Amino acid sequence: MLELTPERFAALARSAPWRWDHLTFTVWWPGRAPAVRAWTSRRGALRVETPDGRPLLVSAGPRPPRSDGMAPAPGRFPRRPPARYRDGEGTSPTWGGDSDRGDPVSHHPPELDEDGLVRRRPPLGRGDLDAPMYQDYRWVAMLDPVELADGTDPDTGGWAPATAVRGLAVVEHHGRTAWEAVLTPTGDYDPRCSCCPLLFSPESERIEAEAGAPPPDRGPGFRHAEAHRVRLDVATGVCVFTEEIGGSDPGPRHDLRIEEVDVPPRTTSRRPR
Repeated sequence: MLELTPERFAALARSAPWRWDHLTFTVWWPGRAPAVRAWTSRRGALRVETPDGRPLLVSAGPRPPRSDGMAPAPGRFPRRPPARYRDGEGTSPTWGGDSDRGDPVSHHPPELDEDGLVRRRPPLGRGDLDAPMYQDYRWVAMLDPVELADGTDPDTGGWAPATAVRGLAVVEHHGRTAWEAVLTPTGDYDPRCSCCPLLFSPESERIEAEAGAPPPDRGPGFRHAEAHRVRLDVATGVCVFTEEIGGSDPGPRHDLRIEEVDVPPRTTSRRPR
C-alpha cells in the first residue's frame, strides 16, 4: 500500500478526471438538502433522481451552451486567469464544460508521478474537464476536487498550494477505501466557484467580496470553521465527504456513497440493495 503523504493526497485530488468515466452515486447534504441519486458520464449525460426513483433531471448530452442563467458572474472565479492562459499556453478558460473540443480527458493526458497519480494537469481551459453540473458548481468540484490541491497566486496567476494538509489517514467510506485529511485553506485557495466552494472559508468569501458580491447576512459572532475534514475515494479521486471542524456551524457538509464505477447507464433504474 502506498504511504499516504500530503503530496500524494494532492495528486489524488488532481486525478479524478482520469480515474472514472461513468459513476453512479447517492449524495447527502446533512441538514441542508435532501439526498439524491445520480448517474453521470464525462461525455455529458446526467440523470438525477430522488432516492425512491422520481427523476429530477435527465440530460443525454452532449451539453449545449448554457442558457439557463447558471453561468458564473464575470470576474468571480478564478480571481485572474492563471499565467498559462495569459502567456498564450493552452486555450482560453471555458466554463461549465461547454467546450466543443471532443473529449479532453483522453486527448490531453496529464503528467503522472511514479504512483500513477497526477503530478500536473494538462494546460486546458478551466471547465474543460468538468462532469455535468447539477444545481451548482459544488457538484462539479466534488467530482473533480482539484481545488483541494492547486490554488492560484493572485499576484502572479501561477500555481500555489491550495491547502495545508495534516491528519492523514486511510479510512473506509461506505465500504470503499478513502484517503482522509484535515485541510486548512491557504491564501491561494481558488475554488471552482467561490459562492459554493468545497471549503467554505474566509478565503472563499474574500474572493466573493472582491467580485462584488453583497456581504453575507449573518448573526453576530459568526466564526468560520477552524479546519475541514475531507475524504477522497482512492479508486476514483472523487471527494466523498467534507466536514467543518470548529467554528459556528461544525459538522458534515456532504456525504457521497459511490455505488458503481464505469457501469453502463442501463443500471440507473436499479435500486441499490
